[in-house]
Amino acid sequence: MRPPRKVTRKNGESDKLETGSEMKSVILAGGQATRLRPLTCLRPKAMVPIANTPFMEHFLNYLRSYGVTEAILALGHLPDQIRDYFGNGDRIGVRLIVSIEDRPLGTAGAVKNAERYLDDLFLVFNGDVLTDIDLGAMLEFHHRSRALVTIALVPVEDPSAYGVADIDDTGMIRQFIEKPPRDKALSNLINAGIYLISPDVLKRIPSGAFSMFEKDVFPGLSAAGKLYGYCSTAYWIDIGTPAKYLTANHDAVAGRVKLGLRGALSGQPLIAGTECRIAQDAEITGPVMIGNKCVIASGSRINGPTAIGDSCRIGRNVVIDQAVLWDNVTVEDGAVLRHCVICSNTTIGTGVKMLDGCLVGENVTVKKDSLIDRGCCIWPDRVT
Repeated sequence: MRPPRKVTRKNGESDKLETGSEMKSVILAGGQATRLRPLTCLRPKAMVPIANTPFMEHFLNYLRSYGVTEAILALGHLPDQIRDYFGNGDRIGVRLIVSIEDRPLGTAGAVKNAERYLDDLFLVFNGDVLTDIDLGAMLEFHHRSRALVTIALVPVEDPSAYGVADIDDTGMIRQFIEKPPRDKALSNLINAGIYLISPDVLKRIPSGAFSMFEKDVFPGLSAAGKLYGYCSTAYWIDIGTPAKYLTANHDAVAGRVKLGLRGALSGQPLIAGTECRIAQDAEITGPVMIGNKCVIASGSRINGPTAIGDSCRIGRNVVIDQAVLWDNVTVEDGAVLRHCVICSNTTIGTGVKMLDGCLVGENVTVKKDSLIDRGCCIWPDRVT
């Protein structure tokens, strides 16, 4: 691949890089996302909505904006939902190839499983990262450093849950340690789950075996002086826990991460879809994003950041405060929802009070006047 040539795009959009060949990406989306249950009991993490759009769709739009033309989806858990929604990628503008794991292969093993599609420098993404890191600048850094692998690095307050890198003045990673104790961390720079990888690295990964980049590949590359880190202070979050999933939705609706959402960056307080009926005396304090065909009845109060999906029905005198509602949610009169996530096809009964951190799975009915205490989880297909 020849050194990149920067191209300025029209309409003020971000720059992208022409690299002399089509850039490919592998998206690691095969896990069961157990930390996000009950949100992921009936759907893969790639399909949970961020600001009313499936997470994977944001991801693919982000890649396309940098000129990525082909993505290999490394799938395992509930792959048909992803294939049925995205098809071959024509609607998104990124050609999609599905690589299925019949058993967990780890981060490196999943990429090795897709080796037949990878004949030039390629990107790898962990499928739980929401970010607007500048991939063009990262690619330029990679070419300058002549690395075999470049890892995106971001600073965090507590690095103990991540892979931690110690870098020199050139960006070379002198040491890489996976999930060290907080007092043993070499720095606060952590692996952001975004890699630029030379296909030569695939020779280091055994075929058909479980293998992790973080433990089995990166330490050896670091010892050989071939592992570099691109440092960024751009927006980055791992959506893999309920608290971070809720934060990611708040940030997306508020425009804190560059996703190109309609109105999100303009300060517009209400972003409503088509065929909505919102009572004139409903009090909406943005930012609030409302999907298509929603009904919001008289006297209701909605405080942002809040995302409400398609075909939701909000009754009279309801309070919704910094919550996320998926599609086809009914909230009956007088209910109060605060800092919670309500999955699709669920009914919240009259007078229900749902407090901070509650998660309600799909196809649930919560009976009238129930008090759902802080942090409670209700699994799918329940009446409670």
